[in-house]
Amino acid sequence: MTTLAVNKPRVYEGSRTAIEYSALPVIAADIIYEGAAVGSVDATGHGRPLVAGDRFAGFANAQADNSAGAAAAINVDLRTFGMIVLPVTGAVITDRGLPVYASDDDTFSFSPVGGSFVGFVHRFISAGIVLVEFDADGLRDPYAGFTHVLKSANYAVDATDTGKWLWVDTDAVVITLPAVEGINFVRIGNLGSFGTVGVAISPNAADMIEGPGIAAADNKDLINTKATARRGDWAEIAQGDANGWSARVFGTWAREA
Repeated sequence: MTTLAVNKPRVYEGSRTAIEYSALPVIAADIIYEGAAVGSVDATGHGRPLVAGDRFAGFANAQADNSAGAAAAINVDLRTFGMIVLPVTGAVITDRGLPVYASDDDTFSFSPVGGSFVGFVHRFISAGIVLVEFDADGLRDPYAGFTHVLKSANYAVDATDTGKWLWVDTDAVVITLPAVEGINFVRIGNLGSFGTVGVAISPNAADMIEGPGIAAADNKDLINTKATARRGDWAEIAQGDANGWSARVFGTWAREA
């Protein structure tokens, strides 16, 4: 990823009273350009062009050139609250309400894998362009508390995946579970836009996946059906009983026929 090298004025919506301003001391020897997503450095609290994993602090309202200065020599003027037009990778009309993440100061997507939470899609504008509601101090990442990992090919879950959220962005990927009690719990999520990515969770041959509305049977996959799958659908697989795994789901999931 490459941070901004010039100012990039953004388009905001809403009245001036619906925008909150703040300021943050800038790290040493760097420039934050207008329009940049600004991150807060965990160790110092200083602002910088956002680096994946930073806490999002807002959008730079004007350029802050501290290229020749020590840390905190100047402040960056921030918009911390409002609605902003952003390019978000893969955004389509069905993505309203989904969380948006930044992987640098000018790259935005729906993937929490290595990203910093920015806000939520308020309105679709055009392919890849959406209006995002942001509130650096008030909104919280709905996917916080997990280690997020991207899976684009078939994958066998093991003990090191306990507590992780595995995100699938490729159609027909199969996530294979170990024998029951091989993990405590894991979540599998769908990152594909509506109707583009089907995900299957496959148990051990001697195990079932039991859950709400599921007629469980040994060696039958739990499937996020492609035709009705939405970005953000997920299934949480946890320890169950002698029959196999227990599942909690969000979205449309069905047992393999």
